[in-house]
Amino acid sequence: MKRMCAAALVVTAALGLATTGCGPQEQDAKQPGTDGGTSVGSKQLRELTDAEQLRIADAQQRLIKSCMTRKGFDFWEAERLSLEESRTLGWVTDAVAWANKHGYGSRIEAKHDRARLTNRNLAYREGLSDERRAAYDKALDEGSDAPVITAEVPTGGTVRKRVGGCVAEAEKQLYGDRVAWFRAEKTVMGLQPLYVPQMMADKRFASALASWSRCMARSGHTYRNPQEARQAAVEQGLKAGPGKGFEAERKLAVADATCAKNTSLRSIGNERETHYVNMLRGRYGSDLDTYARLQLQAFARAAEVVEPRT
Repeated sequence: MKRMCAAALVVTAALGLATTGCGPQEQDAKQPGTDGGTSVGSKQLRELTDAEQLRIADAQQRLIKSCMTRKGFDFWEAERLSLEESRTLGWVTDAVAWANKHGYGSRIEAKHDRARLTNRNLAYREGLSDERRAAYDKALDEGSDAPVITAEVPTGGTVRKRVGGCVAEAEKQLYGDRVAWFRAEKTVMGLQPLYVPQMMADKRFASALASWSRCMARSGHTYRNPQEARQAAVEQGLKAGPGKGFEAERKLAVADATCAKNTSLRSIGNERETHYVNMLRGRYGSDLDTYARLQLQAFARAAEVVEPRT
């Protein structure tokens, strides 16, 4: 299964840019039969890599464009960052070379925001007559008239999604059963509160986190966890301005990644996360397997639609 935004341990819209879901996140590529996969019977389902997740997002944009063209409207696919720029960090990263070049990615995020604000689809829609704009919205996602699908989340309550039109059509082409995908995704993404307390109390994880903090202190940075370090980088950037702020961010990110690498914090955290998620399989195994299976299916279909990012 996909790593589930483990930043919680230490503490896209059609018209926007194509992104990778759950916020900054870095994944280990898992091969069939290795730890971290999910099982269906005797089969092992591997996790998708970042590049594969991006390809699904890019394919969805391509499919939306094709659908909108059929319905008589122009549509521009979301601007794509390079594969290097699209690297996601997760709750901690040990990619020292990337941190030395990009820090925590603030400049990449700024580039993303600029592209989002100048998105050609927004200007195109605004330039339509009232009647054509209504038709555009209907074609894209059906707006308030779109069907509603629901999912129960592990901690209780219900989440709802209202989407139709070309967005729904693209999802169906990739995932097949949109309702099954929505429910599996929301269930899997909602498991965090069930296992985070156990991870925080886990001796191996706590020991690795303490080692990371001591390593950072030796470099002159006193933070309890990576989340605090990143928040400090944001605050420093706001105070110092773009130039000096980025240099401070870069140095802090390098120290963070170096300490994570030297203490194996990321690998230990990922291994313990997998352990505690697997302990929930008795109740949520079917959802975990459906999530992994439909993601792999979506990637296989996406690979027929778009080329990988470079």
